[in-house]
Amino acid sequence: MKLSKIFDNINYKLIKGTLDLDISGIEIDSRKIKPGNIFVAIKGFVVDGHNYIDKAIENGATCIIVDREVSINQEVTIIMVDNSRDILPVISASFYEYPQDKLKKIGITGTKGKTSTAFMIKKLLESAGKKVGMIGTLGVYIGDKHYEDGRTTPESLYIQKYMKEMVDAGIEYLVMEVSSQALKYGRVTGIVYDYAIFTNLSEDHIGPNEHPTYEDYIESKSKLFRQSKVGLINKDDAEFAKIVNNATCKIITYGERSMDADIKIDNIEAVSNKSLKTNFNLTGKINGQYSVNMPGHFSAFNATCAIAASLNFIDLSEKNINDALDDFMVPGRCNIYNTKRGKVVIDFAHNKISLTSIVDTLKQYNPDKIITVFGCGGGRMDRRFSLGETSGELSDLSIVTTDNPRDDDIDEINRDIVRGIESKGGKYIIIKDRGAAIRYAIENMQPNDIVLLIGKGDEEYQEIKGQKYPFSEKSIVLEYM
Repeated sequence: MKLSKIFDNINYKLIKGTLDLDISGIEIDSRKIKPGNIFVAIKGFVVDGHNYIDKAIENGATCIIVDREVSINQEVTIIMVDNSRDILPVISASFYEYPQDKLKKIGITGTKGKTSTAFMIKKLLESAGKKVGMIGTLGVYIGDKHYEDGRTTPESLYIQKYMKEMVDAGIEYLVMEVSSQALKYGRVTGIVYDYAIFTNLSEDHIGPNEHPTYEDYIESKSKLFRQSKVGLINKDDAEFAKIVNNATCKIITYGERSMDADIKIDNIEAVSNKSLKTNFNLTGKINGQYSVNMPGHFSAFNATCAIAASLNFIDLSEKNINDALDDFMVPGRCNIYNTKRGKVVIDFAHNKISLTSIVDTLKQYNPDKIITVFGCGGGRMDRRFSLGETSGELSDLSIVTTDNPRDDDIDEINRDIVRGIESKGGKYIIIKDRGAAIRYAIENMQPNDIVLLIGKGDEEYQEIKGQKYPFSEKSIVLEYM
């Protein structure tokens, strides 16, 4: 595409060169630049792209976009804009020919429940024969392709690139997890969602390089409902009023405690058989009795969001919905395996909030004991004690082992975890080898116990001292099926 076409109707200042260039792509990482690319220099939290302009030109960039004065002697086009980060989604959408206009888009934001809700929506739409793409915590799904991106919501450039690939693959619907960071820093600027969902809010992502305050976190989340046509909002949430305060979309509410919610959830029931299911009723805008193959009170809320979003676009009967959700599973999220010795649950929980949530959920099914196998990832000193403290208080036995220690010392990690367990008087043993720890837990469990493996979810590696070693706890569990 011609550079002049990309910048049509965009405010900019041409510092040097010409707009009569054929552009082959856009990049923000100088290492990924290919001949004929635009390099957008963005100042991030840690790295300033303006310091890598020479490297980008060396790799073949023919146009450089900046938002501060720079000295460049090479023969390239230099364009000055007010804010490089703000212009990135605009030129990316232009370059990929506005793929968002050719997709029906569902955005999901909230502290918890985004991933499960997204997968449920995908499953429901696909059960009706629709082609669905997805962007979220577990990566990008385009037909049979799966890309790991590393962020819940990728940078705007890559969102546009993925959407273009979806359109080319004949995909009709896009389900996207929309993080507070993405909303705060403009990664989804220019995208108008046909349907947007708010699951819940709790204090998370507050601190350096994230959100300075809880109020900033709330405000960032609320932005989604200023760029959507319809918003489905949890009316039970304490921050409901702040989320809808400046919303410009049509609002539909759901909840259990809120009697005036548009969609009322009630009769939530934990059902234990070969799996751990959740049954619930819906009345109001949606009526019926539903069941989802996921444990916990929150699963009824996530499923309600998925059902409401799907019914906004397609006609599904109560039976259609229940059939689709009967064998539902999110990779690495509360996956239940009915082994010969008892139930084993694999979950990605890796902090105090998520561990508390999953253990409280499992207790609804009245196990005799919960045996939790876990460690702590490297670079997370702040989580070690709190994970130990939480497991010490809520689990009947903690088996302390290795997660992804990265460059941290495993023994130091485990000592900090044990201090937390001991502070609550919890029982524990240490088995450093994670495979041996899992086998010990399963081989010593009783029929009505639950073994809970947390921290790694569906990962198939362990990261130790800069190396990734093949490791799948799912494979170990399957030995006992």
